Amino acid sequence: MPVKLYYLPESPPCRVVLLCGRLLDINFDLKTVNVLNGEQLKADFIQMNPQHCIPTMEDNDLVLWESRVILMYLVSAYAEDDTLYPKDLQKRAMVDQRIQFDLGTLYQRAGDYFFPTMFVGAPLDETKKARLAEALGWMEEILKGRTWIATEDFTIADLTICVTISQIEAFDFELGPYPKVRAWFQLCKDKLEPFGYNEINQAGADALGKMFRSKLL
Repeated sequence: MPVKLYYLPESPPCRVVLLCGRLLDINFDLKTVNVLNGEQLKADFIQMNPQHCIPTMEDNDLVLWESRVILMYLVSAYAEDDTLYPKDLQKRAMVDQRIQFDLGTLYQRAGDYFFPTMFVGAPLDETKKARLAEALGWMEEILKGRTWIATEDFTIADLTICVTISQIEAFDFELGPYPKVRAWFQLCKDKLEPFGYNEINQAGADALGKMFRSKLL
């Protein structure tokens, strides 16, 4: 049975999983769930996922949500080797730490800054902008002496943070002060371009960026 993915194309967490699928040559059975129209609140979806969030993945009897956990599962189940998510405990710990940095700090602070404006038209908060800049500064330090964010290879930590950075950039946040972040970001885009980066990720990032800017008028 094909792996089912309940998603919305513009969603950054959904874009991460879609790119992972391309890296692993997984042909998802895609099921669009338009959360802006409340489709995630339909009874059958809530029965499957009580948290009613996307992306949600269904692989036979296994149902998972939270994009970063889905990445871990897909790579563990379908990758030909462990490069994307190492089995070596120390390397895996570094990948996990960077993923948590994305989830709890970088993506969180980006959402705190941009999403109130994008979804409810709230004024931009300079304090939240400073917190996002602080997180990017930490990432700049993390990348010192590194090609990739966690190990000597491109991993799912690079994948998820790349999508986060792409959305921050599409929201017109200035990345000029972070040369190591920008250089790493270009490497990620080059790595992912053969796997549909522009089609899957850039198009979605640009769509949300346009939506965000329309609330600034």
